[in-house]
Amino acid sequence: MKIRSAQKSDLTKILELNEAALPHVSKVQITDMARFLKQADPFLVIEYDNEVAGFMIVLQSGLDYSSLNYAFFVNHFENFDYVDRIVIADPYKGKKLGTSLYDHLFKTTDKKFITCEVNVKPANPASLTFHNKLGFNQVAEQVTENGHKIVSMLVKQM
Repeated sequence: MKIRSAQKSDLTKILELNEAALPHVSKVQITDMARFLKQADPFLVIEYDNEVAGFMIVLQSGLDYSSLNYAFFVNHFENFDYVDRIVIADPYKGKKLGTSLYDHLFKTTDKKFITCEVNVKPANPASLTFHNKLGFNQVAEQVTENGHKIVSMLVKQM
């Protein structure tokens, strides 16, 4: 297992992993992933057996990013990392790769809070359980996509 910064050459595989994780993450285009590569801090990939097995995109406050979930945290918190998305490919689930990505973030951040959201509609109970075990707590729920999604807004104080 190896954690490293995402590279432009990883973006096609990362987009493929993102697509496979729908509807638990938002649909994006390759141009969005390229923008994340420039804006995210960090944008990590995790390799397992020399394959890209997952990724994590972390955004800071002050970006021009039209996400209602990101805007919630910008409006309610200061000094935070926002985990826009974390995805682990199905064949690699259960191998603690998501935990390893978060542990890396926890050890390297200088922020007071780590924030993220998890779908409650459509339900993503595995992700909610995972985030709760890592010490995240719900601070709100938010309705998005004209009621098609409801997300649990989660925060972990560092």
